[in-house]
Amino acid sequence: MPGLLRGIARTAVISGTATAVSNRVSRRQAGRWAEQDSARALAYQQPAAQPAAPQPAAPAQSAAASPPDDAMTTRIEQLRQLADLKAQGVLTEEEFAAQKSRLLG
Repeated sequence: MPGLLRGIARTAVISGTATAVSNRVSRRQAGRWAEQDSARALAYQQPAAQPAAPQPAAPAQSAAASPPDDAMTTRIEQLRQLADLKAQGVLTEEEFAAQKSRLLG
């Protein structure tokens, strides 16, 4: 009988330890996911607020003239950021298309 109780007690201790470790790992992983979600949300909000500022006032250019190189570089960089957000799954296809047409239009 003492051997049986010892075996049951040992199993209970091992099971409790495994449960505690599993719970701790789950909490840490949930914390990491929450950090990633907040970083993605922040990255999603920032590009939406920034595009208003980089539009320089063009001094009397004709409609056929191409935009300056700085403006083109800025647009290309913004398109790359949008593509990265889409690749990460932050933007849907529709949101990406709307943002892209707003940048290019």
